[in-house]
Amino acid sequence: MPERLFLARHGQTVWNLEHRLQGRLDSPLTDEGLAQSRAIAERLSGIGIVTVCSSPLGRALRTAQVVAERLGAQVVEVPELAELDHGELAGMTWDEIDEVHPTARAERAANRYGWAFPGGESYAQARARARKALSSCGWAATGTPLLVTHEMIGRMLRAELRGLDAPAALALRHPHGVVFEIDRRSERML
Repeated sequence: MPERLFLARHGQTVWNLEHRLQGRLDSPLTDEGLAQSRAIAERLSGIGIVTVCSSPLGRALRTAQVVAERLGAQVVEVPELAELDHGELAGMTWDEIDEVHPTARAERAANRYGWAFPGGESYAQARARARKALSSCGWAATGTPLLVTHEMIGRMLRAELRGLDAPAALALRHPHGVVFEIDRRSERML
């Protein structure tokens, strides 16, 4: 596991604007999402990042490619950095989910950390995957890596690195275009 890393969320997508759950499905970056990717690259320019570990999902991989091209870095796909699996709910809005799975929202609210998306996974399951992702990035990276991933799995990555419990992890937010520098138990926004 790296002692220090940078963590970025992919740029804004079409489905982000439509409030659709993406999970393992994908939608393209918007023009704003591409601009956010370029801004991340500019913010990290000159820091010495030579390895960008990326989720294999298109929105994150495209963001990673934009950043890596600017930094002259290598992109390494890490399957464990993929977003939580939203199973049957992927591609849907919460209004659509309410029609098809009327109890899902209440069940999720009752146990957000342990509740698994129907046919998908829970935050608890994803946290174990986050540990593996951090180890994979540590082995794959030369120097301090940048991880490009997603908001939900990003919560679990940050929780692992900082030793946070479930409620603290679930309270974390990661807007598009924001980069965190994380150094064992502390983080700062760039």
